[in-house]
Amino acid sequence: MTTNEENKLIDAITNGETKAYAQLVEQYKNLVFSLALRMLKCREEAEEVAQDTFIKVFKSLDKFKGDSKFSTWIYRITYNTCLDNIKKNKKHLNNVTIDEYTFDKLDVIDNALEHMINQEKSELIKQCINQLPEECSAILTLFYFEELSLDEISTIINVEANTAKVKLFRARKKLAVILEQYLLPQNKMNYERG
Repeated sequence: MTTNEENKLIDAITNGETKAYAQLVEQYKNLVFSLALRMLKCREEAEEVAQDTFIKVFKSLDKFKGDSKFSTWIYRITYNTCLDNIKKNKKHLNNVTIDEYTFDKLDVIDNALEHMINQEKSELIKQCINQLPEECSAILTLFYFEELSLDEISTIINVEANTAKVKLFRARKKLAVILEQYLLPQNKMNYERG
């Protein structure tokens, strides 16, 4: 959706056109739900957060200034609504030890991620991401699956770009720990065959 189309849609909604609001929900429902599901890891909670997000979007449309893309603004509302839900439910973060991970291992994991094209491997990555803390899941989903830039991610999670870069780096290290459990046995088998 172009910026001009988004602006027309926002104007239509603020003028009370219910079909325009339904179009907005249809346009962004998958993006909102997938981010919520990654962060909350529970379908029912993700559905509830998605509904809350669209209510918040509707109530605060007049606050959208166009400083960022409309989708980034919606992602940010989704992200913050998820954080509120997590705080409300006092979920504990999963902890993965990352201290002994090196840049070389991260490069190996990055190369592995580039080659994971087919659906089966993509599902494996999603399963591994689901094992991570909520914020890590969200950042990796936004970066790898939604292909957002670090600037867009920093806007969504309300931190400086450098902080978003550090958070992405740490999330990738945690993902590397989990992926290594799946990738190394497979690589070992391939090596033994050769």
